[in-house]
Order: sequence, then structure tokens, then C-alpha cells
Amino acid sequence: MSHPHPGLKPPPPLPEGGLRVVALGGLGEIGRNMTVFEHAGKLLVVDCGVLFPEETQPGVDVILPDFTSIRDRLDDIVAVVLTHGHEDHIGGVPYLLRERRDIPVVGSKLTLAFLEAKLKEHRIQPRAVRVKEGERRRFGPFDCEFVAVNHSIPDGLAVAIRTAAGLVLHTGDFKMDQFPLDDRITDLRAFARLGEEGVDLFLTDSTNAEVPGFTTSERELNPAIEQVMRTSPRRVIVSSFASHVHRIQQVLDAAQQNGRKVAFVGRSMVRNMGIARELGYLTVPPGLVVETKELEKLPDHRIALVCTGSQGEPMAALSRMANRDHMIRIGEGDTVLLASSLIPGNESAIYRVINGLTRWGANVVHKGNAKVHVSGHASAGELVYCYNIVKPRNVMPVHGEWKHLRANADLAIRTGVDPDRVVIAEDGVVVDLVDGRASITGKVPAGYVYVDGMTVGGATEASLKDRRTLAEEGVVTVVAIVDADTGALAEPPDFLARGFVHDQATFEAAVPVIEKALATAADEGIGDAHQLEQLIARAVANWAFRAYRRKPLIIPVIIDA
Repeated sequence: MSHPHPGLKPPPPLPEGGLRVVALGGLGEIGRNMTVFEHAGKLLVVDCGVLFPEETQPGVDVILPDFTSIRDRLDDIVAVVLTHGHEDHIGGVPYLLRERRDIPVVGSKLTLAFLEAKLKEHRIQPRAVRVKEGERRRFGPFDCEFVAVNHSIPDGLAVAIRTAAGLVLHTGDFKMDQFPLDDRITDLRAFARLGEEGVDLFLTDSTNAEVPGFTTSERELNPAIEQVMRTSPRRVIVSSFASHVHRIQQVLDAAQQNGRKVAFVGRSMVRNMGIARELGYLTVPPGLVVETKELEKLPDHRIALVCTGSQGEPMAALSRMANRDHMIRIGEGDTVLLASSLIPGNESAIYRVINGLTRWGANVVHKGNAKVHVSGHASAGELVYCYNIVKPRNVMPVHGEWKHLRANADLAIRTGVDPDRVVIAEDGVVVDLVDGRASITGKVPAGYVYVDGMTVGGATEASLKDRRTLAEEGVVTVVAIVDADTGALAEPPDFLARGFVHDQATFEAAVPVIEKALATAADEGIGDAHQLEQLIARAVANWAFRAYRRKPLIIPVIIDA
């Protein structure tokens, strides 16, 4: 099993007839999935998603893949193929299209509809190429065949890419629900047929590789959802991802059976369900869905609301209900149904919301206490099944953190794939398929690119570090008026502090520290304002740490007298 090495250099030129694979996101993390395939001088991009920030990244809206390594080759991109419509696979497309507007964007009907709604906000009209399972399309030297896969959003596709270097099968995000709600199952017959032809490189979804067995069928959730609709004494408030069309279909059906009217709450939910309904992915019984204001006329036991916010996002409807700052006032007897997973890292935010809702008297039903969620990803049993059907020559686990990639690699080896042909790569690690063998040949930049309001890439690790310091330690501005001739203080310095617990007397002890720093500077003939500011900042920072064990951000301002 080949592992990434920290000392990797930029890769050599790609050998004639070889295929290069570089993940610019999605390896070593759950999110911002993006893989670039290079062959015969052209590039094919599969997915281009975003990663959602953690608490250690204050002020960041989303994180993009790093386009540095392909920026001077944008004209070589023949297409962007989207496997499905989740944010972590399509969220970065607007930012890629800003750099070259006319890249063809390839995807299924629902995926393109979700993308086009998103691109409207960026005022971009994409060159959309709609495909469906069973189709084959050529983009430059890449011959792509699309295969149906089942996932927690309709219309997911795997993509088989044929090139002179070999056949690659990329599963996208998938699972193998044998009884999906739309009867569109993962096409194992196509996987087997491709296996017969000979899959040279198999890229597989690792998200659930650590989970033994098989992922439960979505249909098994019907009884629990139906029971909530039937037995809740008052309103039912369901929260789900705004893209999980099948889950919302189950909620609509259960509400209809139990005589409840449904209203959608939240911009993304209203928009996506409108799209899904229009395109025929969501079947809404006539008269079932009403505007929120219609609900005021109905008794509580005839109401169901569907909103976003299952991940405890601070602005989403559910958190606002828990904090009492939403038009929907949660009360005794209401039932809140969290029909979704916990994204790793969000647990505390979600428990905070559950506690808040419970405090107002709601009964909260979630996957911890009822069967109301199943994952959208294949568990170990399904992955092993696929390896045995496809019999790939080389395997590269994708989509997951280190532990997931590692678990997936182990599964491949257990089914008989040669360990030397199982490649665990990280973002930016270059894997070349040459003469039927996949190996790591180098590394390209693949850092985090932060989107902060309207700026892309402006926020850096350094500025986030400053933000964390501001949050944890506060800030002290030192204004010193310095005599240009002597280099000494012309009058006592001013200290302006925020978030650094103090009174004016606190800073009296810092004055001699500043005087000493200035005297040293004068002796050494340092008169440059910028250098003096650095000296003062360092002196005050050291003083603050010695005296108060704090490390506030110091902003020195020097004014010549």
C-alpha cells in the first residue's frame, strides 16, 4: 500500500499515453470533493465542491479546493462532470466558472437544476450538458459512460472514464439500497460489465468504510416517521437537509396519511423542493403543501413543518426556534423530528439545539432514539461486494478522512487487490496510471482557499490565527508619540483595549517597558517607524504574557512629534 510522503516534489511531466489523477479536495476530509484527470494534454474535472468551516475558522463561509495547479491550464479543461447535487460536490463550481465561464458542466437533470439555481445567485449561465445513466459521451480524449448509483439525493451517477491509458471507474458518493424509494438502484450489472472489460483504476467512496455490514434501506424509516405524524399531540416540525428529496417525500406521504398539512420553511428548502417538484422527483398530493400563514387557521394536530437546520447551523430555522428568535414558537406538546445524520464535528452544536428545543417542552425525535435516519454511503459490506464484482487492477480510496481511506484500502486488500496497487493519497498528491500500474509521483499545492463574504482566498491561515487570538485573548492598541530627535516618548502612551480584561492602571507597568525598548532603538540608531512599531509590539506582548499570562493581539501606532 503506497503512502504519501511529506517530502514529495512537484511531479515530472506525464509519460506519453499515461493518465494522471490528482484530488484537489475530498481526501483527508469530508467535503470539497474535486478530482482532476489529465490525459493527452487535456484535463477532465470530476466534481467541484465546498467544505464547511470548523469553529477554528471564524468568519469563513465555505472552503474551496485550491485551483493553483490548474489555473494556467484552464483552457485545457474539456468538462466538469458532476456526480450528484450535494454542496460538497457542486458548491465550488461557481468559483471555477468565474475563472473560465464556458467550461462545459456535465450532470444529470436534478444535479444541473440545483447547480443552475446556485449559479443564478452568481449571475453565471453555465454551458450545461445533461446526461443520464446508460449514456456515453466524449469530452476530448476522455470517453465517459454514466452509471446509475443510489445516494441520499436523487439522480446520482458514477462515471466510467475510458482513455488510451486504461479504464477508470469513479463511484461518486453511493450506497446500495436494494429498495430505494424511487426504485433506481445502483447499477451493479454495469459495474460487473465494466469489471469484465477490465477496470484499471477504481476510485471508491470511503465515507462509511469503517461501518460493518450493509446500510439500512430508506424504506425502513417509514414506520418511525409515520408514527411521529400519527401520535404527536400538536405540531410536527421536521428538519432535514434541503437536498434529501426522498426523506422529504416520506414526510409528505406520512403527513398526508395522517391528515396534516405541510409548509416548507427556509429559503434553500423552499427553492430545492420547488425544483424537485417541477422536475417530477417529488410527488406532492394536491392541497397538501400550503404557505406558512395558512397554518394559522389550522388546529395544531393538523400541522407539519419541514425546515433546514439539522446540523445545528446557527442561522438555520431550527437553531432560531431553540433560541426563541423565530416566528415559530416551540411549545409543550410539539414534536421535532431530526431526520438527518450528525456531520462529524457538529455534534455539540446539534446537542445544544436539541437541549434548547426540549427546554421549551418539545419532544425531540432523532437517530439516537428512533429509526429516522440512514446514511447515504456504502458500508463495508457493500464496498467489498463492489470490489469482488469489479475486480479492479488498482484502487484509490476517495471521499473521506484518513481513517476512512485507510479502512477502505484494507477492504480492497482483503478482497485480493495487490497491496502495492492500493494507493492512499492526500489532497494534492499526484497518482499516475502508466502501463496499467498506479503509483504516487509527486505533489501539487492543494491548500485551503477560504471564502469570506465576497472575498475569495483573501483570508489566510495567518489572518484566521489573528481572529482566533482576537476571540480568545483580545486586542491592545498602543499609541506612542515619539520625539523625532531623541527617539524618546514625547508624552505618556495611550492604551486602547478590547476583550483584554483591564483598567487604566493595568497598563502603567507597561510604560517603562516601552521606554526601554525605545532607548535600545535609539542606541542602535533605529529610527524607522515600522521597525519601532515591531519593537514596541514585541515588548508589550512579552510584558502582557509575563504579567497576565495572556497573549493579546498588539497593534502599535507611532506618531512622530
